[in-house]
Amino acid sequence: MIGGGIAGTAAALGLDKAGHDVTVYEAHPDTAEDIGAFLTLASNGMRALAQLDAADAVTAVGFPLTSLRLLDSQGAELTHAPLGEMADPDLRYRCLRRGELNAALQGEAVRRGIRLSHGARLVDVTDGPYGVTARFADGGTAHADLVVGADGLNSTVRRILTPGVRPTYAGQRVFYGYSDATPGAEGTGVITMVRGSETAFGYAASPTGQTYWFARVSTGPLPAGAAAHRAPWREELLPLLRKDPTPAADIVAASQGPVMVTNATEMPLGAVWQKGRTLLIGDAAHAASPATGQGASMALEDAVVLAKALRDLPDPQAAFTAYERHRRPRVEHNITVSGGLSRGTRTPSGPAPVAARPVEPDEALLRQLAWDSPLPADPPARP
Repeated sequence: MIGGGIAGTAAALGLDKAGHDVTVYEAHPDTAEDIGAFLTLASNGMRALAQLDAADAVTAVGFPLTSLRLLDSQGAELTHAPLGEMADPDLRYRCLRRGELNAALQGEAVRRGIRLSHGARLVDVTDGPYGVTARFADGGTAHADLVVGADGLNSTVRRILTPGVRPTYAGQRVFYGYSDATPGAEGTGVITMVRGSETAFGYAASPTGQTYWFARVSTGPLPAGAAAHRAPWREELLPLLRKDPTPAADIVAASQGPVMVTNATEMPLGAVWQKGRTLLIGDAAHAASPATGQGASMALEDAVVLAKALRDLPDPQAAFTAYERHRRPRVEHNITVSGGLSRGTRTPSGPAPVAARPVEPDEALLRQLAWDSPLPADPPARP
């Protein structure tokens, strides 16, 4: 497994549960607890974690979200509704820092005896008649039956498989931060989305009183080499937020620590996921704009389906093909929907798009994720 992030470590948990011997190689020198902003795991992601027997490790960090509020650009509440499968405590949305999720999954992998090698930066993969060899920057090598590339947005495995195929800009910069401001009386368990005139803004209060927030701004991509963390990002964002009488500007103004910013990017539809004994999963295969908030949950779904495919199909090639047939329609639909939200056309007075949250998974997804349900070579036809 190349990459010890969300997709790679979760897939290692799944493969281990399915009876396979797996080693995770991660380029970063440690668990990367302080890397990245926060994210939300949706009910489908929590369902996938449960199938991997890893839900308890993740629910020990972060906090649950049970309802969604939507405000207009004047701060008026448009709706306040249950979020996801909130009736089941194990399937409630969860808000947590990306590094917390990485550390929780890696800790669970180590607890199960899965080998996890840090500081192993991949440089090449060679497919041979009896297996595949991975070569690392420190001169080390690893020989295995299969290589799974779960090394994220700037995947080295993808570059080796398909040179020149890379994510493209999806039309927005995404800002993240943490604030001591307490915006209202809604309390914890609520994520609030604000349809601002210039931004799509969201925030949730943690049980410790810290407010986690994000903003999506339709503009050009960050200049090449721009720092992801620097003070002027707050000053760039605040004038846009102050155009509306919503809590957003006060939350950002009271932020503690650096404001983080990144480009919203997406993989092109139809990109190659597999070649020989090597397969791409997670963001390496199907990165999407964060507008739907499904990136981490889709990676966790990948982990379950890949493990089931390699458990249930007769050989690796059949398993890879079945995995792709089951996963590609769903994740590419997410790329399309999320990209459409990021690039949504609007007038200066119109609302920035805010993603809708599904309440119930469909039956096909339930069967796809159910560990005790065999994975067929072909997904059932949609009615």
